Amino acid sequence: MGDVTIDTTRSFSQQKGLIRRLRQHVGFVFQSFNLFPHRTVLENIIEGPVIVKGEDKNESIVRARELLAKVGLSGKENSYPRRLSGGQQQRVAIARALAMRPDVILFDEPTSALDPELVGEVLNTIRQLAQEKRTMVIVTHEMSFARDVADRAIFMDQGRIVEQGEAKALFANPQQPRTRQFLEKFLMQ
Repeated sequence: MGDVTIDTTRSFSQQKGLIRRLRQHVGFVFQSFNLFPHRTVLENIIEGPVIVKGEDKNESIVRARELLAKVGLSGKENSYPRRLSGGQQQRVAIARALAMRPDVILFDEPTSALDPELVGEVLNTIRQLAQEKRTMVIVTHEMSFARDVADRAIFMDQGRIVEQGEAKALFANPQQPRTRQFLEKFLMQ
């Protein structure tokens, strides 16, 4: 196992307290949303800031409402996840991640569980975050989106990095045959 360096701190595997503090600076948006089904949209968003970070509940509610407006879901505060579309649930998950004020947000295939008609609303939300210069790591098969939004791209095949570099260059002129083969299939669609 290798080392991870974040903000000049190395090798987190032996430092459990440090790992716990680091996690408070990382947001994660899962492909299956992972919202609490027994909590409203608002409760899902304020859970982390209030319980984990000890923030004031009223301030967290104000921030949650601002974040819901940002992701296009004003008025959904009292809805339960089961009453929302997949795209709406994913945008709540994004608002929940943002509520923790992360330094980086990790996205695990954020559109893979969505009906094709709902993909655009989630991609537009992520595109807005990219325009704000948020640091994000996105695992995706949405190649056109990745090409347009990413600063850097990594192409992986069977768990290994095949090619990486500046996104525009990687998409315009891939150096590895496997990358070219993959991109020809996906960008032709």
